[in-house]
Amino acid sequence: MIFTDIFSIILRLAELAFAAIVAGVDGSYLHAHEHESSWGLGRFIYTEVVAGLSILLAIIWLFPFSGSFIHWPTDLVISIAWFVAFGLLVDWLNGACGYVLNWGNITIDGNPNSCSQWKASIAFSFLSAICWLVSAIVGIYWVRRHTAPVAGTTYHRRRWYRSRV
Repeated sequence: MIFTDIFSIILRLAELAFAAIVAGVDGSYLHAHEHESSWGLGRFIYTEVVAGLSILLAIIWLFPFSGSFIHWPTDLVISIAWFVAFGLLVDWLNGACGYVLNWGNITIDGNPNSCSQWKASIAFSFLSAICWLVSAIVGIYWVRRHTAPVAGTTYHRRRWYRSRV
């Protein structure tokens, strides 16, 4: 079905772009704070790993072939990992920049500690989680549609206690 192939390509491109943005923002923060304790930077390291894994899988599964739809369990796991990263970033911000979804007075100033960058990282991690979730749903739809039994055929299940003889 051409619609699912095109939709899958669009989702994979969005997943790739969103993961690259989050990896860049969090990577610049990790670079600026490279001499701090790993415990304090754990949530950013986790987010960076999820972003790197997402970039790798999005590139590999970007090619349109029917085998790319059977990876829906992995898409679901990556989506959950992105939701966890989103929650960790929101928890770290802890209201320091105001309400998380308040996008008023956002400016680009180049400061690695600015609220604009953190809100962008939070927003794109949430969008990435949604894209991976939708990609899993499309995969489930495709697998269900292409593995359904043919009309008119019935399957008889042999009872476990009966022998074949």
